[in-house]
Amino acid sequence: MATGIVLSPRYREHLTGAGHPERPERVAAIEERLRDDGLLDRLVRIEPRGAGDAELLRVHPAEYLATVRRDVAGGGDTLSTGDTAICPASADVAALAAGGLLAAVDAVCTGRVANAFAVVRPPGHHATPARGMGFCLYSNVALAARHAQAVHGVARVLVADWDVHHGNGTQDVFYEDPSVLFFDTHQHPLYPGTGLAHETGRGAGEGFTINRPFAAGAGRDEIVTAFRDALVPAADAFRPDLVIVSAGFDSRIGDPLGGFRLTDDDFAELTAIVRGIAARHCGGRLVSSLEGGYALAGLASAAAAHVGALAE
Repeated sequence: MATGIVLSPRYREHLTGAGHPERPERVAAIEERLRDDGLLDRLVRIEPRGAGDAELLRVHPAEYLATVRRDVAGGGDTLSTGDTAICPASADVAALAAGGLLAAVDAVCTGRVANAFAVVRPPGHHATPARGMGFCLYSNVALAARHAQAVHGVARVLVADWDVHHGNGTQDVFYEDPSVLFFDTHQHPLYPGTGLAHETGRGAGEGFTINRPFAAGAGRDEIVTAFRDALVPAADAFRPDLVIVSAGFDSRIGDPLGGFRLTDDDFAELTAIVRGIAARHCGGRLVSSLEGGYALAGLASAAAAHVGALAE
């Protein structure tokens, strides 16, 4: 089966202001590179849809949804809960970003495609249930995991996050939940300051959160090794029914918001590792979602390496 791709020009309608690193050109740069590399024609297009309230409520309380809509309707340029730029289209585009992940999960779980990459924005891994922050409004990957469980009968989900920033929002959603194994490599100290190694879950979820923080300058030796030596055995013991990746490419060398040194080849290898986990345990079912990555050329080339490895 082919690899699926979620793309939409509407993701460019979330306007963040001049000079903002999380800008509409990010998705355009990825699409252009995939086309130039001859990858786009090999992919199955998955049309996104807006996530409905019942779907968003699987992660976010009604009070938070009301806050997002009130802030957007009020014409402000920043979400009241945190450091997330907004514009009049932001609530609808954020729902479309979350819904793009849900559509990707549907396509993978029904066998339409083998795996899928969702080129969505705004990103999601910093959004906690009741707080948007770090450029994020809705917790896209967490919503995708809950959708897979609620709609497709998926029991266990692995979420792997290689963004340079810790996925604090995703961690918060699943911190007490043994049905989701959350694995995160990230730079520390760096925004948002969470993700220390002793953060391993709580209650029934103890041991199902694995954080691997590294200092600035870390690259293949640290991060790829962590995926091989820490994630692989944990995932093999967990036996996921679905793998979801928070694919942040700000961990690539040269990104303006991070100090990691991963290369395009490293992202291809990371992709091969998570694909291997999916192949062993869940028939290859894997969905990845765009998170960070702010140097346009580097973002585009890293994403193309990721997609090329998914489509092998």
